[in-house]
Amino acid sequence: MKTTKFISSLFLVFFSVMLYAQDSKPLIFKINIKKNIGSTTWVYLQNGLHEAKEKKADYVLLHINTYGGGVMEADSMRTAILNSPIPVIAFIDNNAASAGALISIACDSIFMRSSANMGAATVVSGDGDQAPDKYQSYMRGIMRATAESQGKDTLIVGNDTTLIWKRDPKIAEAMVDQRIVIPGLVDSTQVLTLTASQALELDYCDGIAENIDEIVHKYLQLPEYTIVAYNSTFYDEIKGFLTNGIVQAFLIMIIVGGIYFEIKTPGLGLPTAIAITASILYFAPLYLQGYAQSWEVLIFVIGLILIVFEIFVVPGFGFTGISGIFLVVTGLFLALVGNVNFDFEDIPVYQFNQAVLTVIAGLGFGVGFIIYLSSRIGKRGAFRKVALLADQEGFYSVPMAPSLLVGKIGIAATVLRPSGKVIVDGEYYDAVSDKGFIDKGDKIMVRKYASSQLYVVKANKE
Repeated sequence: MKTTKFISSLFLVFFSVMLYAQDSKPLIFKINIKKNIGSTTWVYLQNGLHEAKEKKADYVLLHINTYGGGVMEADSMRTAILNSPIPVIAFIDNNAASAGALISIACDSIFMRSSANMGAATVVSGDGDQAPDKYQSYMRGIMRATAESQGKDTLIVGNDTTLIWKRDPKIAEAMVDQRIVIPGLVDSTQVLTLTASQALELDYCDGIAENIDEIVHKYLQLPEYTIVAYNSTFYDEIKGFLTNGIVQAFLIMIIVGGIYFEIKTPGLGLPTAIAITASILYFAPLYLQGYAQSWEVLIFVIGLILIVFEIFVVPGFGFTGISGIFLVVTGLFLALVGNVNFDFEDIPVYQFNQAVLTVIAGLGFGVGFIIYLSSRIGKRGAFRKVALLADQEGFYSVPMAPSLLVGKIGIAATVLRPSGKVIVDGEYYDAVSDKGFIDKGDKIMVRKYASSQLYVVKANKE
């Protein structure tokens, strides 16, 4: 019996030691950045860094292979990397172009595959042309600041001590501005793109490796390790999709169109439901990302309430409606910029401009959508049944035969003060004097027929 207990205790100790040894292995948390830099990759990085912190990872490894993408998302990503309490390692697996270069430079260490490239960070417009110099200047500043954030090393030669940048800021600027010359690498006719060997020579690369295992064993000197990869969810894809600038402009278009058609139609109906749905899809991901604050959403909601108040309470369209529209547009704009209590000082110029362009584009598309839809209602296609056509037969709730009496002469059957009865073509009709009183027996002329009433005036003696 004692022997059995002893053997059981040995097994328990053995498995506990094995379990402790497994748990004590350094944990590397891997996040793939293998798409164009945009809202989706920003969501990946945010969630990945959060999960790495929860799992108490020792390192975060970004597996990078991208040709670049949006500057706003890249700036947000590099800021998150610089502020990460966990060391972040970049493994450039072939490409880290443009925004990918910025993200890589923000990492604590950079390793590159022997065939990899990094650089070419010039800002371009949507059609591929080089953006104006103010955008290049801002990107140049971001690249330089990111390189400088890595600090300096102390170089001692003899009795001389010199501080040198770990990553030369001028190299980072040359990736944006072709006017910056790096002797032996690039002249004033092209922006800088570094191969793995060039990056290693210029201290922009901490080592060349063909895979993650080589990085861990050769450079991190870890004999054993555990690697966990961040797995994106369907929710991440939806969230990234909804925060895309084009999709946001489209949602603004739907919101504007829904509000307009609700103003033009009685009661609350389908346009309101569509506008509210688009509003939720617009604000929800921005709120979850931290861009949209509660008070910004509240501004938008107050604007909607004022518009509804204008529709149902205030006659016409005036101050209340205009104020509502202003607050709605303001809420849409403020949700796109990371301001704090209307403080715009720390907001990058490109982020402010992108927010303005997104809102303007959405409003412009909304106006075009309204004009198009208004012109199609009642016409051929899907909009044919939305409204009655002019040549369609319909039903009238009042008799229209008396309208044929307009212009005819009759006699006042009673005194019209102003209402009474008249005789026209031998038939009695209810009538209203359109001008003054008419005595019984006076000749009258039917002037018009409206609201089930004949409107008459005294006939000329002739």
